[in-house]
Amino acid sequence: MQKRFDAVCKISDRRTEASEPQGAKLLDFFAADVFDNAKMAEHLPKTTYKKLIATINGMQPLDASIADEVATAMKEWAVSRGATHYTHWFQPLTGGTAEKHDSFLEFSQGKAILEFSGKTLTIGEPDASSFPSGGLRSTFEARGYTAWDPTSPAFIKHHANGATLCIPTVFCSYTGEVLDKKTPLLRSTQALKRAVVRLMKCFGLEEAPVTVTLGAEQEYFLIDKKFYLQRPDLLQTGRTLYGAPPAKHQQLEDHYFGSIPSRILAFMTDAENELWRLGIPAKTRHNEVAPAQFELAPIFEELNLAVDHNMLIMEVLRQTADRHGLVCLLHEKPFAGINGSGKHNNWAISYGKRNLFDPGTNPEENAIFMTMLTAVIHALDVHSDLLRSATAGIGNDHRLGANEAPPAIISTFLGEQLEEVINQLVNGTSNKSRKASTLRIGVDALPTLKRDATDRNRTSPFAFTGNKFEFRAPGSSQSCAEVNMVLNTIVAEALDGISDTLEKLDAAGFNAGLQELLKKEISAHRRVIFNGDGYTKEWPKEAEKRGLPNLADTPAAIKPLRDKGNKKLFEKYGVLSEAEMESRYMVFLEDYERRLDIEGRIALEIAKSMIRPVAMKEYLKLDAPKECPSIGEARKEMGEAIETMSRQIKALEKALDKEDGIIPAMTALRAAVDKLESIIDDDLWPLPKYREMLFIC
Repeated sequence: MQKRFDAVCKISDRRTEASEPQGAKLLDFFAADVFDNAKMAEHLPKTTYKKLIATINGMQPLDASIADEVATAMKEWAVSRGATHYTHWFQPLTGGTAEKHDSFLEFSQGKAILEFSGKTLTIGEPDASSFPSGGLRSTFEARGYTAWDPTSPAFIKHHANGATLCIPTVFCSYTGEVLDKKTPLLRSTQALKRAVVRLMKCFGLEEAPVTVTLGAEQEYFLIDKKFYLQRPDLLQTGRTLYGAPPAKHQQLEDHYFGSIPSRILAFMTDAENELWRLGIPAKTRHNEVAPAQFELAPIFEELNLAVDHNMLIMEVLRQTADRHGLVCLLHEKPFAGINGSGKHNNWAISYGKRNLFDPGTNPEENAIFMTMLTAVIHALDVHSDLLRSATAGIGNDHRLGANEAPPAIISTFLGEQLEEVINQLVNGTSNKSRKASTLRIGVDALPTLKRDATDRNRTSPFAFTGNKFEFRAPGSSQSCAEVNMVLNTIVAEALDGISDTLEKLDAAGFNAGLQELLKKEISAHRRVIFNGDGYTKEWPKEAEKRGLPNLADTPAAIKPLRDKGNKKLFEKYGVLSEAEMESRYMVFLEDYERRLDIEGRIALEIAKSMIRPVAMKEYLKLDAPKECPSIGEARKEMGEAIETMSRQIKALEKALDKEDGIIPAMTALRAAVDKLESIIDDDLWPLPKYREMLFIC
């Protein structure tokens, strides 16, 4: 089709525009658009600043009396940066962010002024009726509230001819129910911090700040916008519903860490400049495994801030791509047959300056490390269903278990050295590190564990990577909030269970009691430890023998949200009420069903209005003379392919009407369409092909 070839020509003629080198200026503009600690100290009275910092550090509740002073300082700073409007920036259950812009403009005694009050800063009133609520709100019950989250700094978003002050907020209904992803995350973090402090007291440590950290690796695809606009499936669903595999894709393994194309590097540079201005420490950029696939990874940050920053990263990537004539695809599987995109969740906990997942150099530190490790093992085993539910989504269903991502079975990889330590702790087995004996917690030191002492296991969903855990199952388009909310809560419960026992021990019997407790816990929950290849056909069978759940798709994965025990867990820790848990189940189920319906209908539309007419035209042109039998063969092959496609079109229509069997019907129709792509005249094919979208930029 002419449009395809015109697009290829225009893209090939495109030249990358050089931008001004920023290396020497980086430190000058990093966080320039963030109302961070330094700017607070500069613009706020000292007393107000100290009170606000105490709140941010979790030392005392927000003092309402300082709100006006903070609001005034924030407004003056924002206006000096070009802002004319402000917004409460929040994260509803859509999985994205939301904002309603209000001008600073007010009138006083007939004169126009710029005004921003403490009340406006702390509380907003958006319409809650049109956001997903899972039945918590009726359409006619419109009132909702946003409330300022001072632990995440305000920032400025610039656009072509202005700027907006963005204030991170939580979002709840008029009656107080949670309607967002941030509130439960903050609650779960608070619960985890309390549990960590309680455990550290058992070890006789003085109280210290607890910090939960996150490093989220963002994977994404980039294709030229001209191709994207010719693909109704990409426009409507974020993924290609049709597309024959190209002869060359990733099988030569020549893309990963390869030289970054100049146009892509120019995009990356501009995106990083935007991120740095927002105080987001984008650190690493590289080509990923699949063609046209890339990754951006930031430096580790405090969890809540890291979650907010990841939402901004996705937004900046999309907006910057558009300015470069590209489209950033964040769908987990935009192209069939090649690697999908994930968002590896690197999670750790610190107590003061000590990383609790960093093996120590003395008996006390090692005892704490083994206790924390045991708690994580317990949490993963008991609540693997909840952790899987946090990664559920129609896009991630195409990725998990597809030999480029971990399987849907939740297990943990610890590596050979830690497995040896665990074996010795449980039963005194001999190993390479020490003589055969039982490891005595609090007396013996662990064998020295180098940070990279074990190999990495890319097939494991939840791997220990030296001083943190890497959860590899989250999808690229998903918010980090849901995953970490679950992770925080289940580990808090495990830590409290351990503290319940340790608090009953006296000093003389502490080490022996801890030894016995860890032995008991690991023995009961070690089934979740798997250091092997998660891609083998044997592992699902082995997991079934161990009693580990295999929740392969979203409908199955979200069912644990309705479990009474799980509801009690989240209620116990004040993270989510029973009604809020039920609402989340309904929101996620509705989202899945609606997205599936959209995919089915656009697949049907493309097949009927774009593919079949072209195929019929080609077929009618193939009139076979007796002297050229090969034309007859081609006509027969195409006729059979058209007939097959027509049958599958009818099957998909029936499936959509019944709202059942949509996925198998779409799969069968895709196979028929992809067959036609391989035999129809290339000049006539209406959709940009994989070989073009993935390799021409």
